Amino acid sequence: MRAVVWFRAAAVLMLLFAVGHTYGFLAFRPDTAEGRAVWEAMNSVRLSAGRETFSYGGFYTGFGLSISAFDVFSAWLAWTLGSMAGAGEMRARPIGWAMFVLQCVGFVLSLRYFSIVPAVLSAVAALLFLVAAVSVRPAKITAG
Repeated sequence: MRAVVWFRAAAVLMLLFAVGHTYGFLAFRPDTAEGRAVWEAMNSVRLSAGRETFSYGGFYTGFGLSISAFDVFSAWLAWTLGSMAGAGEMRARPIGWAMFVLQCVGFVLSLRYFSIVPAVLSAVAALLFLVAAVSVRPAKITAG
């Protein structure tokens, strides 16, 4: 199969990852008393950095939404890599390899700190980027 298809499949998966992460992240509410206590403490305990004051909950929210933004960017990048691969741009290959490595790191981190669902999504994305990167071929030159 052509690299463009693999990169586009990775783009769709990354977009689904972004939507799922954003929804799950914003909709999550702890269901135990201990969890609610931590949640409330994160949002009420403040810290100072210079002249600014922040809550741990704010940092948590900011980091979570940063991940969603990164996933949207990754979807765009994968789609763009598909266009590059379709045009025979060999520069898509090393970027595809970098995305493969990045998803492998995401897989390990998900297993360690999150759950099996994001780990599986990272593994599938890694596989898509791997196959896409390997599938990139130079443009055929036609005699004219």
